Amino acid sequence: MSASLREETGDRPLTGPGGPVRVLVTGGTSGLGRAMATALADAGAAVAVTGRSGSRAQAVAAGLPGAIGVELDVRDESSVSRAVDEAWSRLGGIDMLVNNAGIGMRTVNPRFMTDPRGFWEVPVDGFRAVVETNLTGYFLVAKEVTPRMLAAGGGRIVNIAVSTSTMHRAGFAPYGPSRAGSEALSRVMAADLRDTGVTVNLLLPGGATVTGMLPPDALPEGRAFLDPAVMGPPVVWLASAAASGVHDERIVATEFAQWLRDRTTQRRS
Repeated sequence: MSASLREETGDRPLTGPGGPVRVLVTGGTSGLGRAMATALADAGAAVAVTGRSGSRAQAVAAGLPGAIGVELDVRDESSVSRAVDEAWSRLGGIDMLVNNAGIGMRTVNPRFMTDPRGFWEVPVDGFRAVVETNLTGYFLVAKEVTPRMLAAGGGRIVNIAVSTSTMHRAGFAPYGPSRAGSEALSRVMAADLRDTGVTVNLLLPGGATVTGMLPPDALPEGRAFLDPAVMGPPVVWLASAAASGVHDERIVATEFAQWLRDRTTQRRS
């Protein structure tokens, strides 16, 4: 934890007199989701780790303090409703939703990093699967959680995003368009929820990250990739009391420490 973050939040910022902050992380069994779930749990949060495989979600949760595992397919309304009901009941509420579940280009082109293909070569079923997961999935989970947060008096939504260049990069259909759509959705959500007590923010790594979305046998030589742990400090801060009222921000994890220092300096001046 950086000095700025420790100063803003304390060593275990997500536990207080009212108990732990309660967080639902979609796609929490691997990659960015698992890294964020781990950081949140280590900071004291009660985390619902979700994934399409309930047994895998439970196995990952078993290794995290105070976490539970819940089966959730973000493409399926009934699955979303059941999972949110379960998480809300077992955690006693949800203070923060981390919309992270997604699938990448590997599903339509296993060698997309070294052999990009035109949009006209993308299978229609593959296109729909990516959009339904990365865009419709964000909508369905937020749609289920938001009314509960409004009724409870507040909450936080963090939508995981990607670099702008990824959205229009050659060979990146349908992943780029799906992420452009989810970012636009996030901005609409923030506008709709302004002054309601429910905040919406975007969080992105700031570069290509080592997750299951990368093809392990088809990566460009000499290119550096980020560790998923880069998402830990900013997501913990966004769940903490220090981030109360922070709304409609686009936070880049690789730039978070400087962003937080600048914010702290502005608040003191």
